[in-house]
Amino acid sequence: MSEERRRELGDSDAPVEDELKESFDKTVTEGAERLQRTMRNILVTGIFGGFEIGLGIMAYLAVMHETGNELLAGLAFGVGLVALLLAHSELFTENFLMPVAAVVAKEGSLGQLAKLWGGTLAANLAGGWLFVWIVMQAFPQWAATVSESAHHYVDAPFSLQSIALALLGGSTITLMSRMQQGTENDVARIIATMIGGFLLAGLQLFHSILDSLLIFGAIQSGADITYGQWLGWFGYTLLFNVLGGLLLVTLLRLVRTKELINARREDAPEDPDAPHDR
Repeated sequence: MSEERRRELGDSDAPVEDELKESFDKTVTEGAERLQRTMRNILVTGIFGGFEIGLGIMAYLAVMHETGNELLAGLAFGVGLVALLLAHSELFTENFLMPVAAVVAKEGSLGQLAKLWGGTLAANLAGGWLFVWIVMQAFPQWAATVSESAHHYVDAPFSLQSIALALLGGSTITLMSRMQQGTENDVARIIATMIGGFLLAGLQLFHSILDSLLIFGAIQSGADITYGQWLGWFGYTLLFNVLGGLLLVTLLRLVRTKELINARREDAPEDPDAPHDR
C-alpha cells in the first residue's frame, strides 16, 4: 500500500495507521510522565513495586511447595504482576519502552531516564527484600522450596543459554507492558499480565528483579548462597534484560514509528527537563 493511500484511509498525515499513531502518542505521553516524576515518587512507587512482585513470589512458592510444578507456579506468580498493574506501581523492567520512546521523541532526557531506572531498580530490590523476609518468617516450611528455586539461577554458568534466558526475560516483560498499554480494556490487560507472569516464572526466564527476590528469600532462610553469588548473577542478567527489552521490542517499535517520532521531535520543548503539557 502506498504512502498516499495510507493517508487517504486515515485522519492523520503520518504514513501509518491512525490506530498506530494513537498508540504511539499514548506511549510517548506516558513515558514523559514517568520521566517527570520526582525522586521521592520514583522511590515510593518502586518500593511498592517490590512489595507487589513479592506478592507474586509468595503465590509462586505456595504452589511450588505443594505441587513442584514450575508451570502451575508460573500461573500463580501472575497475581503479583496483576497487583503491580492495578496499583499503578513501578517495576524497573517495565521502563524499557515508554520512557525510552519519550527520550527519543525529545520529551525527556537521558538524565531523567537514568534517574528513573536507577531509583526504580534500587527501590524494587529494597522493597522486595523486605517483603520476602516477612514471607519467609511467615512460611518457614518453604525454605527448601525457595532454596532449590534460587540455586537454579545462582548455579547457572555464564553461557549462551543464560544470556538467551536473560534476553527473553527482558523482552517478555517489555512486550507485556506494550500489550497492557495497547488496550483500554481492563480484562484484556489482566490477561496480558497473566501471560507475561506465566512465561517469566513458569519457563524460569532470567529476570533481574523477580529472581533476585527468590535468591533473597533463600539467603534469609539459611541456604548456602551468598550475596556475592547473587551479585555475580545479577550483573549479567540485568545487562541482558535491558538489551532484550531495548533491542527485541523497543528498537523495532521505534523503527515502525519513525515518521511519528520525527514529527514529535519537531514539536518537543527545547529543554526536555522542563515541565510541559501534552
